[in-house]
Amino acid sequence: MDDKQRHRRLRLLIAKLNKERKKQAKQIDILCNDLIAAQRDFIKKLNTINFTANFYESIIATTDLSSLLYAAVKHIKEEIADVNVTFFLRQADSFELHMFDSVQPIALLEKQRLESCFSPELIDDICKSNKLCALDEMFAMGLQGSLAGLNKYSAVTIPLELLGLSLGFILIYRSSKNKLSPEELSNITAVTRGFSRAIQARQVLLHTAD
Repeated sequence: MDDKQRHRRLRLLIAKLNKERKKQAKQIDILCNDLIAAQRDFIKKLNTINFTANFYESIIATTDLSSLLYAAVKHIKEEIADVNVTFFLRQADSFELHMFDSVQPIALLEKQRLESCFSPELIDDICKSNKLCALDEMFAMGLQGSLAGLNKYSAVTIPLELLGLSLGFILIYRSSKNKLSPEELSNITAVTRGFSRAIQARQVLLHTAD
């Protein structure tokens, strides 16, 4: 075999090695990305478990509806920065609105608050939808106010339901400059079933006392 043939075989061998190296590097990248994604998902699940445990611990000692809702508001605000939290709860033929800035409920509904844009018809439609509703969906259902004015909010409603029956919903919102993320909302949705049971139990106690 002359030098020319040897050089040719050597070039082919080097090309084959380079191809295999690139293939292995790609496989390693895929494996690393999968490991990073799995670790990220694991951390999210741990965060949800931690939030859920702390949330239920904070509400378990409450004995009435007002203290239950206040404990929930406090915990949600610790989880999601700079948010307003309001509960719309169904009654026999109406709805109750619960807002807290402190341990005492807010007595008056200010016009500049998003809650003032909710009509009874809209509240009923959101309850009937029994699903997470973003601001554009609320607007399509009849949220009162100009779209330009409402665009200053990042808002979502989270249903409260038991066995398919709507107990109402949670309204969470803040400035659109700091939009609510799916990650922030996922922890809240993780506790709504148990929270709904707690609300129903406190409502039964309230009606029994009356």
